[in-house]
Amino acid sequence: RFAYDGLKRQRLTQPMIKNEKGVFVYASWEDVLARVAGVLQAVKGKEIAAIVGGLVDAEALIALKDLLNRVNCDTLCTEEIFPTAGAGTDLRSNYLLNTKIAGVEEADVLLLVGTNPRFEAPLFNARIRKSWLHNDLKVALVGSPVNLTYTYEHLGESPQILQDIASGKHAFCKVLDHAKKPMVVVGSAALQRGDGAAIHAAVSTIAQNTRAKSGAGAEWKVMNILHRVASQVAALDLGFTPGVEAIRKSPPKVLYLLGADSGCITRQDLPKNCFIIYQGHHGDVGAPMADIILPGAAYTEKAATYVNTEGRAQQTRVAVTPPGMAREDWKIIRAISELAGLTLPYENLDQIRKRLEEVSPNLVRYDDVEEANYFIQANELAKLAKQQLLADPLVPPQLTIKDFYMTDSISRASQTMAKCVKAVVEGAHAVEEPSIC
Repeated sequence: RFAYDGLKRQRLTQPMIKNEKGVFVYASWEDVLARVAGVLQAVKGKEIAAIVGGLVDAEALIALKDLLNRVNCDTLCTEEIFPTAGAGTDLRSNYLLNTKIAGVEEADVLLLVGTNPRFEAPLFNARIRKSWLHNDLKVALVGSPVNLTYTYEHLGESPQILQDIASGKHAFCKVLDHAKKPMVVVGSAALQRGDGAAIHAAVSTIAQNTRAKSGAGAEWKVMNILHRVASQVAALDLGFTPGVEAIRKSPPKVLYLLGADSGCITRQDLPKNCFIIYQGHHGDVGAPMADIILPGAAYTEKAATYVNTEGRAQQTRVAVTPPGMAREDWKIIRAISELAGLTLPYENLDQIRKRLEEVSPNLVRYDDVEEANYFIQANELAKLAKQQLLADPLVPPQLTIKDFYMTDSISRASQTMAKCVKAVVEGAHAVEEPSIC
């Protein structure tokens, strides 16, 4: 929460075009929009692709999808990977925190898999600690040992342990068998490994076996995925493909980066003549790759929709206006569509949200969570994924405190977060602002 100073640093405030010397020069909105529209008109569907980042709102996601679908492009990817074997992302229950964040306070046994909730989801971790203190919650972890704020049983680091639990061979099965309201939570990073589908299948089997023995009512969900980025659930709801493997296999002539700053793809992965459009709010990882930069608005500067790891749609309000010539992302895409002769059928926020409702009604049912089911069917389909578990240990990406402070384009631009990292790395105390670190 103290990364807010990053919202005013490293900002993209004016449209830019890379000249013949490879140097960015400022340009007018008219020039850059016309250039992008011309590029879209000149390519065929398979020659263009898009990658969306972790801070993109649902309105921008649907606008980009609608625009590129109109040029017959279906290669719309997220930076975050998620296994697509079995039911993949076709069933929402496969990728949501189905028990809900507050639900952990009702649980009596919690199995964490490949995650460090203290750093990945501090509010969720606070709920776990509350239940551990007041409800005698039993917690176990499969993955690298981490410094949580409560005691837990460390079952080991090998993913093979999951298979042992799923088959009923592990000693921890006795604890799960006696649970009345069990929860299994797997970190999204654990599913981004080469054996992500196998891990998902094993966890799904554990959840189904445990739920059947618990006697819990139909409303109690056991299977849970803990996501780390704000845009992933909405992107999956809207039909985006998780991961950029499709782009690596078939490099496009035009690549549209919408807030994509994780470095999941580089210039070296693309043809030399690939034309890259970057739209976002910070000059971070994605912008230097681009041929054209379109400055967008951060989440504090627009009325937008985000969906949390539970699948709960939430709204942001405008706190400040975007800096300089920056504009809301969906409006930029709408302007491009008009110049390209592919005009999108919405002109204001209400209209684009009606479009969201057409595609996925849960995206506009703010503060409510639509029930996700079909766990049994998802588990049966997951078993069809012929993938073996790897021997590599399950290691969460945010293993220590130094990994906590800089995880996105805003926090990486924050001087406060830089001081925190420096203090941790050097083993020193932050003298100027001790209360922050």
